[in-house]
Amino acid sequence: MTATTPDNYGELRAELATLTTEAFRPELAEIDRLSTLDIARTMNGEDASVPAAVAERLPEIAAAIDATAERMARGGRLIYAGAGTAGRLGVLDASECPPTFNTDPGDVIGLIAGGPPAMVTAVEGAEDSKELAREDLRKLGLTADDTVVGISASGRTPYAIGAVEHARAEGALTIGLSCNADSALGAAAEHGVEVVVGPELLTGSTRLKAGTAQKLVLNMLSTITMIRLGKTYGNLMVDVRASNDKLQARSRRIVALATDAPDEVIESALAAADGEVKTAILMVLADVDAATANDLLTGSRGHLRAALTAATSPDTTTT
Repeated sequence: MTATTPDNYGELRAELATLTTEAFRPELAEIDRLSTLDIARTMNGEDASVPAAVAERLPEIAAAIDATAERMARGGRLIYAGAGTAGRLGVLDASECPPTFNTDPGDVIGLIAGGPPAMVTAVEGAEDSKELAREDLRKLGLTADDTVVGISASGRTPYAIGAVEHARAEGALTIGLSCNADSALGAAAEHGVEVVVGPELLTGSTRLKAGTAQKLVLNMLSTITMIRLGKTYGNLMVDVRASNDKLQARSRRIVALATDAPDEVIESALAAADGEVKTAILMVLADVDAATANDLLTGSRGHLRAALTAATSPDTTTT
């Protein structure tokens, strides 16, 4: 890692001055003198502009999702890499996939510059190191079926760029998510997604609109990929992991919504299916036992809709 000197600081200040996310807004220079309600209204108005900025990038987001789902269907992993707020958002999205979609913890991974301690405490210099990103990815043993998403509001964070550069050199799919146009991160990735949300309410606080935009895109990336992988049936989370009382109740409700079956049938199916919602739904709708339902799901690579088609049309080839 290159040591920072006064000259380096000057260069970095000049670079930051060119970024939309770092721009100073003189019209907000006295925001601290407003009432709390007026500040809240101003901030809410700023936040309302974020979905429109995301909407402008939907074609790029969709293309990145399709490419990700294709690789994950072959056994690849989805790996997020970022520093600071961007890294925390990646770790958050990754951590929500196992309980939501019953994925293995190793299927969706969040890397943050500086490791787990950086979730709550800034790790000095970690975000400035491309080599640190390369080391973190080497430990995972990247394959061509993996997808690496570099996340950086500025689009210039060395850790995120280093992750994408290394992943691309290894043949993995790469996505660069940033909030500035023509970013170095976007240029380094195969799929550049640049959601330009404009200057922040507080100059330099990219945990605000930029952070919200990144969260919205990551929601799309993981959720729609899981839909493509058959983790849902319609808009029902049929791969939910019932690890607590709330989720057990949710499991029963999902089976009920999918089948419209009486409670005693739902309870019997879930018991026979060892609590697996997808299996229980297939048992009820196709009138098959648990073993047959599991075979059908295996043959359809976990896609419930395809398994139902196979159950009613035995000669139909599942996909």
